Amino acid sequence: MSVRVPLSSEFVNGDVSFWYRSTGVPAPGPRLDGDVDADVAVVGAGYTGLWTAYYLKRARPSLRVVLLEQEFAGFGASGRNGGWLTGDLAGSHERYGEGARRLQREMYASIDEVIAVCEKEAIDCDLVKGGVVNVARTPAQADRLREAVSSARAWGIGEADLRLTDPAEHVRVAGTLAASWSPHCARIQPAKLAQGLARAVRDLGVPIYERTPVTEIAPHRAVTPYGTVTAGHVIRATEGFTARLPGLRRQWLPMNSSMIVTEPLPPSFWDEVGWRGAELLGDMAHYYMYAQRTADDRIAFGGRGRPYLYGSRVDARGHTHEWTVEALWRLLTGFFPAARSSSIAHAWSGVLGVPRDWCSTVHVDPATGLGWAGGYTGHGVTTTNLAGRTLRDLVLGEQTELTSLPWVGREVRPWEPEPLRWLGVHAMYRLYRVADHRERSRPRTSALARFADLITGH
Repeated sequence: MSVRVPLSSEFVNGDVSFWYRSTGVPAPGPRLDGDVDADVAVVGAGYTGLWTAYYLKRARPSLRVVLLEQEFAGFGASGRNGGWLTGDLAGSHERYGEGARRLQREMYASIDEVIAVCEKEAIDCDLVKGGVVNVARTPAQADRLREAVSSARAWGIGEADLRLTDPAEHVRVAGTLAASWSPHCARIQPAKLAQGLARAVRDLGVPIYERTPVTEIAPHRAVTPYGTVTAGHVIRATEGFTARLPGLRRQWLPMNSSMIVTEPLPPSFWDEVGWRGAELLGDMAHYYMYAQRTADDRIAFGGRGRPYLYGSRVDARGHTHEWTVEALWRLLTGFFPAARSSSIAHAWSGVLGVPRDWCSTVHVDPATGLGWAGGYTGHGVTTTNLAGRTLRDLVLGEQTELTSLPWVGREVRPWEPEPLRWLGVHAMYRLYRVADHRERSRPRTSALARFADLITGH
């Protein structure tokens, strides 16, 4: 069913993301100019690359660390995400094995680590640790939510970490039947965090060569059109853009996610829906959403649009299809009917990296000096910090609690060749949409959703 989508007079579609609107998209800095020798070359100046460079220089100020970025720091998912600094793991606890308990605690601790660094480095990114609410709006979703809370106990996630709550305790979402609450989440403004980290890294003496695409990564070498960086370690921190590198097209699938943001909403709206703090908001649908109340009183609301482009292509500028904008607006106003008097100020899209088993990984090969981290499946705001600290220890050759976590050195098989992966991903999301529709009138999780999980290993 088509709906009229109210667009503000200054509506923007794409242009990286709304998060750069207050400051403007930054002009890229200088590119690499000739060959360079370094101790560590980091490819990609998103959160993973920035955190890795930051912690390496903090640990060993004498290290020669170089960052290479094809656009500007924070151009990719780091400047486009939903602003969830969350303790949730990518993938299921079961796939990480017994070490999942320790990994989960480290994820929770990483939230406070990011907060501490932002305070130390004076990074103002609208950060508020307001927790996260997940809502269920059908009986099937309510069953899944209760099961998720119950299953979490087996992995050391206690009542203080995650609990069922009154559906109206934090945010009143229309039609909510059940809700859960966790304190382990903070709101951020993604671009401000990326730009603040880039400043902190530069202040430590790390050059960020922007407008410098890397065309080849090899042992001890990162090759660009403007010169080659020779280094003891070369760290790949390219996440959703990894498929652009030779030989890595099937490594991580670049999954699209889209967002809209409203114009600022009046105090009467926030009073009506009871959203008085900086809680993050998610749901238990298969075709799930995510939202935040921004520092200037807008709703930033995200979900899946065109989930995957054939051949692992990436639409880098973030333009969002009209039907995706319409679908997100319909869902937002279904959650909050009082928002119908508002309008959309901006829409954008970005890509995240999805491994075949949907679990993140981090690795450094001492023999070749090659390393990487990624596959965050949408949980990267926090996981990148843990990845940066883990890569630091691995590069320095130190055996620590972080280097023994179960995501270190995990081997994941590649995605299928085309057209199988295109067919599989689109079938999965088509089945999820149909399952969500059927569950509106059925009490149990649809078998179609279980079949979709089976197709892609989700």
